[in-house]
Amino acid sequence: MRQSRVYVALMHYPMYNKRMDVITTSVTNLDLHDIARTARTYDVDGFFVVHPSESQHQLIREITSFWQQGYGASYNPDRKEAFDLLKVVHSLEEAVAAAAEESGLPVSMVATDARVQPNTVSFGQLKAAIHNETKAFLILFGTGWGMHKDLLQRCHYILEPVEAGRSYNHLSVRSAVAIILDRLLGENWYNHRDFLEQS
Repeated sequence: MRQSRVYVALMHYPMYNKRMDVITTSVTNLDLHDIARTARTYDVDGFFVVHPSESQHQLIREITSFWQQGYGASYNPDRKEAFDLLKVVHSLEEAVAAAAEESGLPVSMVATDARVQPNTVSFGQLKAAIHNETKAFLILFGTGWGMHKDLLQRCHYILEPVEAGRSYNHLSVRSAVAIILDRLLGENWYNHRDFLEQS
């Protein structure tokens, strides 16, 4: 049984586009549904959708309220249960504060990235920390073409890429969330030699 609390944050700013401009991305309906369901499956303690725009918050509320109230909730209670994990915040600071208040534990931020960073940790290292350390881990997932370097540098850990050696490395964020949560919180089947040890 893990000692920590684990939270997921879907970030929309500051992100890169394909030209490496800093942008704010839009919320995607499928991301909300699929990440919420994955988070519930792996007993994640909370799913933060981080977006600075109030209009995007309203869109999220419209999407989730259908499944949390009235006909949608009664038609598909499993979807309601997944969306109960979702919290909408304007900034990463809000997400960190909410995770700290809810858990009563210090929060360590974990960035995910498709590129290998200087202070990258392996899945094995982070899985061990999650299961053995008494703290809250907030795992950040980026949209667009990835998180701005300043955001990465603010994190306590940067997790190794899902498949760093592949010639094609462009998973959707909802696919990446599912793979990463399975490796960190799922059964102990994933025991390949750590990527960092191969480098």
